[in-house]
Amino acid sequence: MVLIDTPALYYRAFYSVPDSIVNDEGQPVNAVRGVLDAIAQMIRRFDSPRVVATMDADWRPAFRTAIMPEYKAARVKDAEAGTEIPPELAVQLPIMTRVLRAAGIPIAEVDGTEADDVIATMAAQSRTPVVIVSPDRDLLALIDTTTDVSVLRPRKGGEWEAITQADLPEAYGVPDGTRYRELAAMRGDPSDGLPGAPGIGEKTAATLLSNFGSFESIIKAAKAGVKTGGLSPKRATTLIEEEENLHKTIEVMRCLTDVAHGLDLESVPGELDRIAVEAAARGQNIRRSVDNLIAALGSADTESGADSHPTGTSAPASAQTSGADSPTAPPPGPVSADSWSQSRLVGFDLETTGVDPATARIVTAAFVESAENSRTWLADPGVEIPEPARAVHGITTEFAQANGAPVADVVAELCTVLADLKADGAVVVGHNIVYDLSVMAAEVKRHQPHIDLAGLLPTIVDTFVLDKRVEQFRRGKRTLTETAKRWKVTLFDAHDAAADALAALDISRALAENSKEIASLTQDEIMAAQGDWKRAQAADLQSWLRRKGNADAIVDGSWPMA
Repeated sequence: MVLIDTPALYYRAFYSVPDSIVNDEGQPVNAVRGVLDAIAQMIRRFDSPRVVATMDADWRPAFRTAIMPEYKAARVKDAEAGTEIPPELAVQLPIMTRVLRAAGIPIAEVDGTEADDVIATMAAQSRTPVVIVSPDRDLLALIDTTTDVSVLRPRKGGEWEAITQADLPEAYGVPDGTRYRELAAMRGDPSDGLPGAPGIGEKTAATLLSNFGSFESIIKAAKAGVKTGGLSPKRATTLIEEEENLHKTIEVMRCLTDVAHGLDLESVPGELDRIAVEAAARGQNIRRSVDNLIAALGSADTESGADSHPTGTSAPASAQTSGADSPTAPPPGPVSADSWSQSRLVGFDLETTGVDPATARIVTAAFVESAENSRTWLADPGVEIPEPARAVHGITTEFAQANGAPVADVVAELCTVLADLKADGAVVVGHNIVYDLSVMAAEVKRHQPHIDLAGLLPTIVDTFVLDKRVEQFRRGKRTLTETAKRWKVTLFDAHDAAADALAALDISRALAENSKEIASLTQDEIMAAQGDWKRAQAADLQSWLRRKGNADAIVDGSWPMA
């Protein structure tokens, strides 16, 4: 069973997904999209629809503030209302809950408690393994092998970190969740108003717990004047002075395990009400996220999911899918004849003189429909082919000059083929095709300025954009070579234009077979969707680069041409 710490996820989405995503009334829906996409991803990751979205009925419960009045006090934005939720986020929560309930995903909240208490109760009651999905480290205190609880935490760069009890010693220097709670109490958490023990950080707390076994034993040793095991006189004095506050902190951090959430965990998930889902989504600009969620629920095996073991160690993170059905899963049902994937598909690729599309020149080009049906061009680019480019595709300046057609002629012929494909209703497929088309645009401007390249483009499918949509959080590179490996596509001769075009073509079919969301889109819809996805992907990458220290990073989200 997968327990979603929904407040933590909607805050994360609210501050990381562009707020330019709005509904028909102009209200942001970025948090709604983020939560729906995350839940769909979890359903696919664990191949189980047994998901519960837990909520804060009270984010500063009275029983906790009675122990520590300063608990989360610094977060209060409106003293009279006692809330921390920005109004732009608050208006999104009813939309999110309506969609989830209509989709059969239960919302669990209990008056006077936080989501953490609901999660702890369900984890204690569950008869099957439990994964808690949350960025909140405090929930690591619930990890327990007796009930098979693990935590899945989002990390930077779109990755996820699965933590089980076996991971705690190396990650935090403690043997179990109980000791982690004591470590966290000594370390403190200013964002929650938990001061900790001055001068005692996470590593020192872990050392003390390792040497003395528990917080109580540390306090006893400090009072007894022990000066070994990391317990210096200064630390001992600090711990003795802060003992009462630290006991309160441990108690505040302890989650309730007996709240009356009112759900029959054996009946999760509930019934999917498609009419209600449609009504909840209407006018909200969340169609693709809703379709993604419904497709994920449809792809998961409910019966096997009830007995599945969705622990964080079910598979290495690099091997787990995060946005599509497993490549070994049966393909979805038949798609409409209007789907782009049922159209004539033609792969396209260029090999060039460089990596900057504004200055790179075409050396080779290919349109490919199958291994037996392709058309290729060799151009004399009119400039020297630099050694780094030659090392990639193997074509020298001398060979291109001796055997290639004038680049102006090649550009004209490529434009003619694109126009013919558009007239035929075909779909042109490429990997990171924004680069190839941007090179084409620059070459057209350079050699055939009377041609309107944008006007003659057919429907474009970019397997780079689609792959990131289907498996947003997959680790590793997304080069054509690595993407081909992921989708079990054979790439015979990387950086040969025809071979690369054929591989992109096969990848597009694999993606369509493994993602009902993608396969069901019409040509117009796939074009519009890719534009949205590319902008969002670029915004995410730009944000990540800036967090990593490149404050001036700019990532162009233009598509299908820069």
